[in-house]
Amino acid sequence: MYLYLGIFYIFSNFIETRKIVGFMVRELKRVFVTGQIAKEALELLKGNAEVEVHPKETSPDKGELIKQVKRVHGLVTLLTDRIDAEIINQAVNLEVVSNVAVGYDNIDVEAATRKGIFVTNTPGVLDDATADLTLALILAVARRIPEADSFVRAGLWKGWHPNLLLGTDLKNKTLGIVGLGRIGTAVAQRAKCFKMNIIYYQPTRDLEKEKSLGVKYVSLEELLSLSDFVSLHVPLTKETRGMIGRKEINKMKKTAYLINTSRGPVIDEKALCEALAEGRIKGAALDVFDVEPISADNPLLKFKNVVLTPHIGSATLETRKGMAMLAAENTVSALKGEVPPCLVNPQALEHRKKG
Repeated sequence: MYLYLGIFYIFSNFIETRKIVGFMVRELKRVFVTGQIAKEALELLKGNAEVEVHPKETSPDKGELIKQVKRVHGLVTLLTDRIDAEIINQAVNLEVVSNVAVGYDNIDVEAATRKGIFVTNTPGVLDDATADLTLALILAVARRIPEADSFVRAGLWKGWHPNLLLGTDLKNKTLGIVGLGRIGTAVAQRAKCFKMNIIYYQPTRDLEKEKSLGVKYVSLEELLSLSDFVSLHVPLTKETRGMIGRKEINKMKKTAYLINTSRGPVIDEKALCEALAEGRIKGAALDVFDVEPISADNPLLKFKNVVLTPHIGSATLETRKGMAMLAAENTVSALKGEVPPCLVNPQALEHRKKG
């Protein structure tokens, strides 16, 4: 009798355990990560979901992305991934697209919002790294550092000369910042240390920052005509695409430099190349381009007075780890049914309620 009761008890517990385990397995949500990110971020994701990471260095193609959005609940993307409406509309259970970037122009946010899918980004983490690179580019182009490096490596340096590779001082020069957001502000703080005069333009004036940073608000036209260095720090939108074109470049001083660490399409590259070829501005320093990577026949490559870097604004170990961790936190939060900390489309909440 007791033996039968004991067997029954063990069997009942076994069945109950199977139910619990089965429930847990069924409820474990799936996440697809489109590229290699910091291992700490992957560990956080794997502790909360079934995770698959795209194994190749190149971004997954459209077919692969469509295949994944049909099965996953979370998508962790890089800025090189184009998540358009066609891909989003194929989603079945997708709850969140977590972009490992501040900008999210690579994602059709409107399409995601209509389906109640959260879109998140990673603001704040890369401000200092990008601001550091901006100052590095300003110094590199002003002091002709890449030219000097090539000069030495080519064995052309025969000795000191008073006119060898003369550059431009930063002290007392005017830096015009287009977009005084987090990164633009961090650039202004650094430029102050070089005793630069700082002016800025953005659609909405910021009196508080003017006071705290000692910067002056001007129109875009004034900024272009007064600045010795013009530095762009705006998101890519319909309004900012091509905002620096032929007309705007023609307003700049012939001794001025154009710096861009925001998004490539903000500048009309053809107009920039024409201005450089005709000597209408003194030089440029670019970390971002209209098409990335740039082609081997891109005219920008032929100019010695142009410094080019391969979109490395946030490329420090500490920053990339921080961005990946924030993207993972956004993903986990959304999968738990919470509102992610860096939600860029709160309107998706309303669509979720209606759905």
